[in-house]
Amino acid sequence: MANTYTQIYLQFIFAPKFRASLIHHDWENDLYKYITGIVQHHNHKMLCINGMPDHIHLLVGFHTTQSIGDLMQDVKASSSKWINENKLTKLRFEWQSGYGAFSYSKSRVADVIAYIQRQKEHHKKRTFLDEYKLFLENFQVDYNEQFIFKVPE
Repeated sequence: MANTYTQIYLQFIFAPKFRASLIHHDWENDLYKYITGIVQHHNHKMLCINGMPDHIHLLVGFHTTQSIGDLMQDVKASSSKWINENKLTKLRFEWQSGYGAFSYSKSRVADVIAYIQRQKEHHKKRTFLDEYKLFLENFQVDYNEQFIFKVPE
């Protein structure tokens, strides 16, 4: 789009179905590279990606030629297909439906990158579910507790 200028930074957070700890350290870096490729294929810029066995954080310089929902659908569908085709888990891998998307100003980007890079240390003190609820509260997002990353029935 000619004469369209944007500066949008989004942090995405999503988890395997039922928040299961399925992302194994043996292949997490390959997964991160694969997801980075998907993001870059859609002309966005991956600024940082990291996570834990039960969730992933992405910080993306977002390009406005695609909707947030379309990017997340592509990332989750393509990466789960890649995980399954490469038989990286014993059972069929699926991402939990839904995700978190939080926006930041340029002045906060370095802080968000540092936060994402320190996931392993951070989660020695706080669970993923507690972290996610804190994001929702800090960003003043109304939510229904029963729909936050649904647990098995």
